[in-house]
Amino acid sequence: MAEMPRFQLADTPFDTASLRAQLLDARVGGYASFEGWVRDHNDGRVVHGLRYESYTALAEAEGEKIVDEALAKFDVLDALCVHRVGDLAIGELAVWVGVSAAHRDAAFAACRYIIDEVKSRVPIWKHERYAEGDAGWLHPE
Repeated sequence: MAEMPRFQLADTPFDTASLRAQLLDARVGGYASFEGWVRDHNDGRVVHGLRYESYTALAEAEGEKIVDEALAKFDVLDALCVHRVGDLAIGELAVWVGVSAAHRDAAFAACRYIIDEVKSRVPIWKHERYAEGDAGWLHPE
């Protein structure tokens, strides 16, 4: 049986409670998570929504590599990350990271590492729609 990927792209909303449940076992003493939501503004402009696009095969491979790095670098038990693709409305969940560990410090550090690396390395592009009727692509710095 193939192991479930620890990084996934999702084209529909997903349930964070079921993801969190996958990370828990008797060894877990701490859990940390991050949720990134679609906000209604960026750089002083009103945003009406956005679309995420990705190079799927590369995004999944790089995301999996990042989670593997976190598992090796930090004293954690498990970690998962899911990032949405497609059209999202204001307030929708765009990305989720969850990490379980024996202790909280490692869980927090690994969670921060995963989201920072995903945002900088995974080929996912954001196309924002603005109140003025135009739209624009945003790329990580």
